[in-house]
Amino acid sequence: MCACVVLVVGMVAAINLAVPMLAASDLHPSASSLVWIVDTYVIVFACLVIPGGAAGDRFGRKGVLLAGLGLFAAGTLLSAVAPDVVLLLAGRAVTGAGAAAVLPNSLAVLLHAVPARRRPATIATWASMTGIGGVAGNAGGGLVLASGSWRSLFAVAVPIALTAAALVARLVPVSSRHDRRLDPFAAILLIAASVALLVGIVQGPEAGWGSPVVVTGFAGAAVLFAAWTLRELKARHPLLDPRLFRIAGLRSACLGMTTIFFGMFALFYVNASFLQYAKGFGVLGTGLGIIPLTVPIVLGGRHAGLLTRRAGLTATVVLAFAFVGGGLLGLSTSDTQTPYAGYAAWLVVTGIGVTLALPALSGVIAGSLPPAQAGVATGLQATTREFGSALGVAVIGTVLTARFAAALPPDARGAHTVAEALARTSHAPEVVSAFVAGADAGLRAVGVAVLVLGALVAADAWRHRS
Repeated sequence: MCACVVLVVGMVAAINLAVPMLAASDLHPSASSLVWIVDTYVIVFACLVIPGGAAGDRFGRKGVLLAGLGLFAAGTLLSAVAPDVVLLLAGRAVTGAGAAAVLPNSLAVLLHAVPARRRPATIATWASMTGIGGVAGNAGGGLVLASGSWRSLFAVAVPIALTAAALVARLVPVSSRHDRRLDPFAAILLIAASVALLVGIVQGPEAGWGSPVVVTGFAGAAVLFAAWTLRELKARHPLLDPRLFRIAGLRSACLGMTTIFFGMFALFYVNASFLQYAKGFGVLGTGLGIIPLTVPIVLGGRHAGLLTRRAGLTATVVLAFAFVGGGLLGLSTSDTQTPYAGYAAWLVVTGIGVTLALPALSGVIAGSLPPAQAGVATGLQATTREFGSALGVAVIGTVLTARFAAALPPDARGAHTVAEALARTSHAPEVVSAFVAGADAGLRAVGVAVLVLGALVAADAWRHRS
């Protein structure tokens, strides 16, 4: 089960390393297409993870887990052989649907398989795999990409997923199920609303913020989110009851979790390209270059709860968002002349904030609901994490593209990716400088957003405490 979690979470991180390769590939993706290649997997994953858990309860966790691994393998295979961007996006969507079936049911299988006294340790081990998955995705993805093309990243996932499926078929026990009716239409509305929102954000720099596609995207998102809310309010057994967000602590913790992953994955998206274009790192060095961020998570994760108990939830949340937002703003000062040691120091600062935030926010989400709704709490955490990740990639990609395009030398104007700009001009240093300017602007925007949203979360936590 831990291997399954590392696989589906690692794929979220690994794809960022391939962005420069994809930009220079024979697919010739636009800047917005690059964002969609990253985000399609994440947004489908986010929107289907709660239905995926409900499907396991309804049809059997082992069967749904096997189906998820099969979909993951099929999606990565389609991505590996895709002749154009459209089929690559289709492969990413199928892979995301598979991941949404794998993640919640891997935990459900474990909780069914182990005795009650071992469940707390089992849950802690399972949760730590999400952090290890990010490291494995960066390091393993860098190793794979260093010896092949971007297609290798998807191709190597196919036998891993099939091997995991074979082990699941052999080792996993069959668990009980219930006959609660599922509502696929609610899941479709949630996916459509999320995609419409990202269309508005991602297409803005290329199509114009007042263009029909952008305006329609934002308007469609508002209508679809409203329709999803009404559907769930009327459902006898909603997949995600919107009324839960009336609970103040739960609401602010979900916003906080979304914000932390918004900042983290915005950084992941820019980091891979920054280290390759601006610092001249190879793809393996780039994969290893993010490790300073994870050092506090690995070494300090077990001690974060102690700080929360001593200093209090509000103080911990304030510190967490100050470190994450401050770290991102510090990273936004980096350029081609910045030593990697200085860059790595800001990664450590950001990692300290993440280390403080995740246990505190996870505890609030889990503690806001009764034990009978533990599955809902798990699904909420997964959904807020993945949705924040998708939103972070979309926002920083949008800001980066707009600033990059404006800073290009005259003979490269009109290009929206580094590969496209380099093909138009011989002034490579100016193109790299334009990219660095765009990356810095994106990190500043995300850093400020994290600080503002973090202040709202901390204020709500203080009010709730009072």
